[in-house]
Amino acid sequence: MSDFWSIYIIVITAINIIGCVALLYYTRKKKQSSQDGKTTGHAYDGIEEYDNPLPLWWLWMFYITIIFSVVYLVLYPGLGKFAGVLGWTQDNQYQEEVAAANEKFLPLYEKYAAMSVESLQNEPQAIKMGQAIFANTCFGCHGADARGSLGFPDLTDKEWLYGGSAESIKTSILKGRNGVMPAWEDTLSDRDIDALSSYISSKNIIERPVIESFLEQGEAVYNRTCAVCHGKELEGNQALGAPNLADATWLHGASPGLVKDVIRHGRINRMPAHDTILGPEKSHLVTAYVYSLSRKEKDSDE
Repeated sequence: MSDFWSIYIIVITAINIIGCVALLYYTRKKKQSSQDGKTTGHAYDGIEEYDNPLPLWWLWMFYITIIFSVVYLVLYPGLGKFAGVLGWTQDNQYQEEVAAANEKFLPLYEKYAAMSVESLQNEPQAIKMGQAIFANTCFGCHGADARGSLGFPDLTDKEWLYGGSAESIKTSILKGRNGVMPAWEDTLSDRDIDALSSYISSKNIIERPVIESFLEQGEAVYNRTCAVCHGKELEGNQALGAPNLADATWLHGASPGLVKDVIRHGRINRMPAHDTILGPEKSHLVTAYVYSLSRKEKDSDE
């Protein structure tokens, strides 16, 4: 904040406080006039307003409020650049709360961090702690139930863009992921995109109507432009984060219109790194929780 705006805020605040004090002082000096019938001239529905001062108890509540505001502005920040005589800041308070929480929970975090993700599956408390951290950190994208939404992966199924092993999940949480699907609008014609969409639909396990006359052209376009990432058999590539186009899981929707839109305009998906946000111990617990969700799905299939 510049010196000008700091002084501006201080002056405006001081004027308002002084103005409130002056107004209350003037009101206090007025005498009761209800006995002589003097009114303000305001009347509504037969009710007239007497020209009386505020009751003393009400007046003192205003005085106490002003005194409190002055004391607060002396002790805490609120007047421009003035930090307050106590030197309080929200950053310092946050750091103190984090330090207190770490002192309480860090031994437990370290205990679970020394255990493998697989062994934590038998520790209900660890899974519950991971779920709580997930709910505070990850629900905005993946949902409170971790089932995701359009453009955000479902973490409860057995389909994984970058691998569903404990190590792969932990790497995704700590380091993040950056998925890029290039736009082909300037490279492929509308007919090429229509043919490519039909070809992909014909190879998917979900039966969809396709245009048979487009399939040969679509296969040629796919092999020329898409196979290098998604594989010859549309099986995908976890090393590149290229999804399997033959299964029933579609991150951005599987309808022909949505598939064509992805081909035309591409997609950029970013999973932010949480190594500095959660740290290794908390990330380990979130990994255990997410891993438990996908294992439930696998166990039910078995």
